[in-house]
Amino acid sequence: MRHKVLLPTDFSKNSIRAINYARELYKNDHCDFYLLNVFSATGNILESLLNMEPGSELFENAKLHSENGLATVFDMITMSDSYNPKHHFEIISEFNNVIDAVIQIVDKKDIEMIVMGTKGETHSRKTAFGSTAIYIMEKVRNCPVLVVPENAKIELPKEIVFPSSYRNHFKRRELIHLYDIAKKSNANIAVLHIKEEDKLDEEQEENIKLLKEILTGVSYTFHTLPHYSIQTAVNIFVESRSSDMVAFINKKHTFFGSILSSPMVKEISFHLNVPILAMHDLRN
Repeated sequence: MRHKVLLPTDFSKNSIRAINYARELYKNDHCDFYLLNVFSATGNILESLLNMEPGSELFENAKLHSENGLATVFDMITMSDSYNPKHHFEIISEFNNVIDAVIQIVDKKDIEMIVMGTKGETHSRKTAFGSTAIYIMEKVRNCPVLVVPENAKIELPKEIVFPSSYRNHFKRRELIHLYDIAKKSNANIAVLHIKEEDKLDEEQEENIKLLKEILTGVSYTFHTLPHYSIQTAVNIFVESRSSDMVAFINKKHTFFGSILSSPMVKEISFHLNVPILAMHDLRN
């Protein structure tokens, strides 16, 4: 089976690092990588879409910049000593807004994973995530997104932190990518519960049993921390154990609403150096 992975890039150092992380993560797999650059003529995508027509000087200049940048990245990968013959790369230059382009390509190419940087060439140091990364994690609901920080180590994870309240029934198909990454990396999944109650109720206990069934075949451990805020607890846990990745199920209007939207995004720091795997609650 060949994996299909989408790699959005704006040619920034962070996006190139994300590409290299994806290559390492799938180094033992046959994989089709799709290098995507989405271009517009101006910083205002709406203005570009309204005023820039194919054939116009603005359009052709932007298109040329996009195609040349993709060709440079493609050559950098395929002509390097580290090129992996199991990997095939296809370049895609699109005139669109990034979210719509990603959604369309995920559907058209049957993409199973998006791997991208946290920030682009215009990134702000005041926020941990760039707006594009947040929007893709929130809006692309049918495909998991792995977001790679600019300082992430290019190596397979040894421990993946999976925060959970145990309040929702786990679905095998929601966790399949977490399972696969742990399996291919021989990584431990550290299930982290931030304690909000003195004792787990019957429903939570049943959900833990279900989670154990789903994770059979990979290494996993269970951990509990006192009642901190989620971001504080995960931050403490990741830093104290030098964990390598954080994975979570993005439940619409809950996880991102409390953590990754402003101003919380300015306060959180656990993800500055470790990749984040955003999976999706398929019931939303």
